[in-house]
Amino acid sequence: MSRVLFDELPFDTTIPVAIIGAGAAGLCAALAATEAGVDPVVFERDPLPQGSTSLSAGLIPAPATQAQLAAGIADSVELFAGDIQAKAHGEADPTVLKLATEGAGPAIDWLSERHGLAFTVIGDFSYPGHSARRMHGLASRSGAELIDRLRAAVESAGVAIMTGAHVTALVARPDGTVRGLELTRPDGATERIGAETVVLACNGYGGNKALVATHIPELEQALYFGHAGNQGDAVLWGEALGAGLKHMTGHQGHGSVAHPHGILVSWAVIMEGGFQVNAAGERFWNEAQGYSEAGVAVLGQPGGIAWDIFDGRIAGIAGQFEDFRRAEAQGAILSAETPEALAQAMKIGPQAIRATLESVADLKRNGATDWLGRDWSGVAQLTPPYRAVRVTGALFHTQGGLRVDRHARACRPDGSALPNLFAAGGAAVGVSGPHSSGYLSGNGLVTAVVLGRIAGAEAARQVLDAS
Repeated sequence: MSRVLFDELPFDTTIPVAIIGAGAAGLCAALAATEAGVDPVVFERDPLPQGSTSLSAGLIPAPATQAQLAAGIADSVELFAGDIQAKAHGEADPTVLKLATEGAGPAIDWLSERHGLAFTVIGDFSYPGHSARRMHGLASRSGAELIDRLRAAVESAGVAIMTGAHVTALVARPDGTVRGLELTRPDGATERIGAETVVLACNGYGGNKALVATHIPELEQALYFGHAGNQGDAVLWGEALGAGLKHMTGHQGHGSVAHPHGILVSWAVIMEGGFQVNAAGERFWNEAQGYSEAGVAVLGQPGGIAWDIFDGRIAGIAGQFEDFRRAEAQGAILSAETPEALAQAMKIGPQAIRATLESVADLKRNGATDWLGRDWSGVAQLTPPYRAVRVTGALFHTQGGLRVDRHARACRPDGSALPNLFAAGGAAVGVSGPHSSGYLSGNGLVTAVVLGRIAGAEAARQVLDAS
């Protein structure tokens, strides 16, 4: 269990900047601290840095980047901020919103130009709520590649990453100053390491069932599709030190996880003209709202199960994602030439599937808005061969966390900053507001990369200013 130790006992060694967590936030913090002239140490509980980043699609939204310019895409900070705030119903944290939207483009260009991460923009479909095509990814369109490339950049920069180093306690003074940390090795041995500044980059609390039950009770029994290490350490430590929490009910759900395979199926299958049905073969919600809302919508159906229905053309678009290709390889994606054959493969009555396919085709033909509120104007028709995949809803990661200021310092409820504690990514409050419907695609990774970069640079600057 995460603890804060209030003592004045000595440390085995002392370092200038301790970064807890080696996901996208922690690794970007390490790069930024090193470039600022300080040698950080990254502490990672796993044998190999992976975290929530490796489980994601690895896509980072950013406006006005060199990659967008090369693709002829017009975008701006203001447009990006408007899209985030519209999706969050006007409730996005204003400080983090400003940091994320202004810092995303420079961060993508920084990682591309200085550290060799060759980002390109997804140009063949749009994500819900984004009014410009601004999702940047690496070649495989996978979080696994993103974390591997970030780790390689950090190692190339000479940063020490201590793996198998589970930080189980922070050591602090009563005024909230963090003196250092206590870590536990896999064999149970413990070490005490002093630190002048500490960056919390250990994500949220999605893996802590008790915290999920407290803050997101409707997903208490949902499949958790995040990293098991996301136990809420950052929020528990921060709260014990006097930091404020914000939007703890906010989260990213997902309603398109292949079941029982446990593989993410890209929401492109829906946005390019597909739809979802329940076990009776009937549509049950407006799928165009977004994949985060889909988590609760799908879990509300009998057995918590639904089906994504699309076609071969859409499968070709989704095939750029490694996860989708893996789902195909494992037989999760069904294929059929006729509605009747598709229904048979799905084990659903053929009349229901045919009726739903015909209904959607009529809506598309007439460019109509259906009874669920989905606008079908300009959406391509489905043509054989049809595709279907059985899916369930899941909790991906939480969006609430520690309040932070413009320097990514953890703040008390009154807005004053804790002396030397920084938070980034899922450890800090995000920009999705307090509801799952506020999650805009990429909100998690954009705050990880941008706040990580800021936190690392500011933590290093504080060390240098004090020297």
